[in-house]
Amino acid sequence: MTLIKSISGIRGTIGGKEDESLTPLDIVKYTTAFADVIITGENKKVVVGRDARLSGQMVNQLVCGTLISKGIDVIDLDLSTTPTVEMVVVKENAAGGIILTASHNPKQWNALKLLNSAGEFISAEQGSDIIERVKASNFEYNNIGSIGSYELMEGTIDWHIEQILMLDMVDVDAIKAKNFTVVVDAVNSTGGIAVPALLKKMGVLNVVELYCDPTGYFPHDPEPRPENLNDLSASVLQHQADVGIAVDPDVDRLAFVNENGDMFGEEYTLVAVADYVLSQKKGNTVSNLSSTRALRDITEKHGGSYGASAVGEVNVVQMMKDTDAVIGGEGNGGVILPELHYGRDALVGIALFLTHLAKSGKPVSHLKASYPGYIISKNKMELTPEIDVDYILEKLKDKYKNQPVNVIDGVKIEFDTEWVHLRKSNTEPIIRIYAEGSTLSVADSLANKIKSDIRELLS
Repeated sequence: MTLIKSISGIRGTIGGKEDESLTPLDIVKYTTAFADVIITGENKKVVVGRDARLSGQMVNQLVCGTLISKGIDVIDLDLSTTPTVEMVVVKENAAGGIILTASHNPKQWNALKLLNSAGEFISAEQGSDIIERVKASNFEYNNIGSIGSYELMEGTIDWHIEQILMLDMVDVDAIKAKNFTVVVDAVNSTGGIAVPALLKKMGVLNVVELYCDPTGYFPHDPEPRPENLNDLSASVLQHQADVGIAVDPDVDRLAFVNENGDMFGEEYTLVAVADYVLSQKKGNTVSNLSSTRALRDITEKHGGSYGASAVGEVNVVQMMKDTDAVIGGEGNGGVILPELHYGRDALVGIALFLTHLAKSGKPVSHLKASYPGYIISKNKMELTPEIDVDYILEKLKDKYKNQPVNVIDGVKIEFDTEWVHLRKSNTEPIIRIYAEGSTLSVADSLANKIKSDIRELLS
């Protein structure tokens, strides 16, 4: 059993013992601490939504009941998506929000993602405050005269879709004219509600729904990575579809499959969307340090500036605000369009990508081939607990001081168009080593060179 406590919320496997896995007691404690931190004035509204995983209804009842007992007026969206909850927090002028989802984790996991009044993830300071309050567990609840209220709000996914369709960069007529055939793998979660609805409102009449029944019974590992999308690839070929679409359980990550059954590559989801956005609106872009260099190349081609943030959506969003970026996100298929909201949103990513595809007049595989080709090799080195990982990173920074080095999150070293990014784990004695090159062998070679450097330091 596992329980992970972080500044962005709590995540764990259902069942087991308190403080060792995600139990009802842990859910109530973290919800209580969140309520005490997020409610600072007269605004006592909190929005709650969930993905379709099997424990969702149980966790929802615990969270909503706890919030009501703290005097909070709950707006429950029930089955929803992470970006929808984020947008409704702002729409309803709520004090915050809680999304009940473990994102791409398997069915035994669930989590509380915590939002502020801007519909964005809470700050590190707020997260640390919540963790300390849970440790102290000195909680107090309201008497019967001052408990909160409950409202089940329907139709918010449809409202979210309407907001997307109102964007100038989304061209419904262009999409409709192409008469696309699209296959959707929504891993039997809430994407099965949202994605087909979006497609149909954009005039996509030929939608093949694969695993779109929101039962929470995930038919495969729910992370939208190539090794998990074999059924989607086969269905695209079977139905001679123009594109396959995969989303994770809470619909904030997005991946595509080409018309020939090959993977478009989740790293290139943001690249393609950014290419289209920058063709319509000049500006800057941001992704995290472990994302492909292709976004930088595309941004500079359009005359903009690219920024690399520390890993984590909250860090990407902050740099996007600081640099006035018009598009950003992460290489895991996360697209953030500030014009809509500051959060990863697979639905707006789909709308922009299909507009781009329609206007390009190219098959998806040709669109992918038009972008700079890079491959990321993801590795890790296991170390013994007594090894000082910070010392190793410092020594590597010194060794490669004549190369461009970024130390805002671990150590990233650039070698012309290649790079390697090293980060230590906060939970186990390992170093994560991500390297990118023009081919997998080039990326692997660079990663192995850094591993050799680390072994030399250890000896």
